[in-house]
Amino acid sequence: MSDQPITNLSESRFASSWSQATGIWLPAVILLLATIVVWEAVVRVFAISAFIIPAPTEIAQSLVAQWATLMQATLVTAGEILFGFLVSVVVGIAIALVIVRFDWLGRALYPLVVLFQNVPKVALAPIFILWFGYGLAPKIGLILVIAFFPVTLSTLAGMQAVDRSLLSLMNSVGASPTQILFRIRVPHSLPNLMAGTKIAATLSVIGAIVGEFAGASDGLGYVIQFASTQLDTALVFAALLLVSVLGIAFYYAAEILERIVVPWAPKFSRA
Repeated sequence: MSDQPITNLSESRFASSWSQATGIWLPAVILLLATIVVWEAVVRVFAISAFIIPAPTEIAQSLVAQWATLMQATLVTAGEILFGFLVSVVVGIAIALVIVRFDWLGRALYPLVVLFQNVPKVALAPIFILWFGYGLAPKIGLILVIAFFPVTLSTLAGMQAVDRSLLSLMNSVGASPTQILFRIRVPHSLPNLMAGTKIAATLSVIGAIVGEFAGASDGLGYVIQFASTQLDTALVFAALLLVSVLGIAFYYAAEILERIVVPWAPKFSRA
């Protein structure tokens, strides 16, 4: 049997994947490059001080000059984000399970969760510093209170959207509430849960930076704050660039996890 049809099929799939990826990323890359060119031109033409708005080339120079410091800070912040994100997902799922499994407790707990979500999280930063000191704990606490809510809400939505006829069928065969929860509701909620984790991943970045602003001796938030006091705006922008890269990396890591866990779930597509 000839391998030619298989080879052609593989090439066709690769070409299709490449075409799809190009269609998604190429416009964004073009827009980004155009923005950088215009930004550089405006700063140079109007002689804007680097203290106000540094040119992209000045930001790149600062990034190279402070590379070792910035990489160390990036690793610290990435560790905080990862740990805080995992804690947020676990706590968010646990709260959703409690609300669904114990109806009376859920009716009492859900309004409190919503109420707590409306508390300004920045206001909690100094309190967490007072309670937990200047170590890792206050950063994890801030990430938790910022990022758990979308996980809880998404998981709840998925577990409560189960077809009533399926629940009736499980009840008719004598399934316990716990069996229904873990055999029906939890699997049904997975697509919603994974969508919530993508939101939580980006919010975790915000939580880590807010925590480092409040009190830290390392991390990208600390670098941004220190550079601001030194009027080193180029370094501020360089650190912000790395924060953005971390946010994008964690978001797409969550998206890859979503494709592994729930490959059947519909995916958002601009096309």
